[in-house]
Amino acid sequence: MLRWIVKNYRTFLWAFALAVAVWVSSVTSADPDQTRALDKPIPIQIIGQSADLVFSKPIAKDVSVTLRAPSSIWTLIEENPNLVRATLDISGLGAGEHTLNLQVQVDARPVQIVSISQPTIAFSLESLISKTMKVDLRVSGEAAVGYQIGEATLDPLRVVLSGAQSQVEKVSRIRASVDLNRIRESLDQTVKVEALDERGQVVGGITLSPDTIHVILPVSQRGGYRDVAVKVVTSGRVASGYRLTDISVSPPVVTIYSPNPELINNLPGVLETKPLDLQNAEDDIITRLELDLPQGVSIIGEQMVFVQAGISPIESSLTLTSEGIDVVGLDEKLDAQISPSNVDIILSGPLSVLETLTRQSVRVTVDLTGMTEGKYQLTPKVEILVANVKVESILPNTIEVILSPASATPPAPTPTRNP
Repeated sequence: MLRWIVKNYRTFLWAFALAVAVWVSSVTSADPDQTRALDKPIPIQIIGQSADLVFSKPIAKDVSVTLRAPSSIWTLIEENPNLVRATLDISGLGAGEHTLNLQVQVDARPVQIVSISQPTIAFSLESLISKTMKVDLRVSGEAAVGYQIGEATLDPLRVVLSGAQSQVEKVSRIRASVDLNRIRESLDQTVKVEALDERGQVVGGITLSPDTIHVILPVSQRGGYRDVAVKVVTSGRVASGYRLTDISVSPPVVTIYSPNPELINNLPGVLETKPLDLQNAEDDIITRLELDLPQGVSIIGEQMVFVQAGISPIESSLTLTSEGIDVVGLDEKLDAQISPSNVDIILSGPLSVLETLTRQSVRVTVDLTGMTEGKYQLTPKVEILVANVKVESILPNTIEVILSPASATPPAPTPTRNP
């Protein structure tokens, strides 16, 4: 028997090899291999980095990998991309230049790694340092004419910057920037800070803590200057069968100046235009009007204002003149001074309703809820207590309100509407 086996062992080997080949062929045909690149790059994970070392320059964040694997394995990888990982182990490395092989691991079998887009990574490690620097504020633009800028307040005054030693040493200043853009009110903003080199270029790879600061820049009006509302004065009446629907003026507020600050402060908070002639008008009017300036007072900027008057065929309209303004929402610790104390109102609606409209059916208010001490330019609100009547225009549509601490003496009576 042994002699027979020895004599025929080659036949046995050929038969075994043929059986293995048939098995491999059947398995391969059922689950064929595919060679292709992964659909998405694999993120590179850095491990073993010392807490006191950082990369001098950013390194590649991901890498493309091509694999050869059976279709069933590709299905697993597509369902769970985390089966393929790329790591760069920098354990034990010190400051200096380094080149390491990228390690790609696939948690599935059988798989062959065909290619890696960046098999080696060259990088430099540097010491991580930190230092504290004062923030410089750069102010661009200007406040509006007649306004002045006070001393800025920064919070915090200093920030901590950290990063690679070579990058941190490039930083010559920390800057925050604000643009005034002709502002008329104090600036209160949260502003991002930047690390700059000697040439004013942003230094990359730097971490700032905090990376924003709070900037307060007080803005106040110079003596002799004042902002006042513009009121369009009209003369004449539109043509029979037509109505004046609205009057608008641009700008609604202008800045005036006088070398005598007392003269400016004693003026009302409104400046009238030369009369707008409405006599027999049947179409909208678009024109420019001069302002009626008191003696010794000049206007800053354009000497004329742009006026538009809307004129339409009636339904019907009514102008209520010298309507008193009621103050609502005033803090009990404050006194309010409003100028002008009354306005003209242009209403529209059915003629029969307007003919029976009384002043008790109209209320003009200015809401001061939540407002603090200061000077404001506000738009009054008109409430109509009858149906089908609407407000077309308020003249002026902006009034000046000055809020000041309440005096010990009883306040003056609030303006009342004419009977």
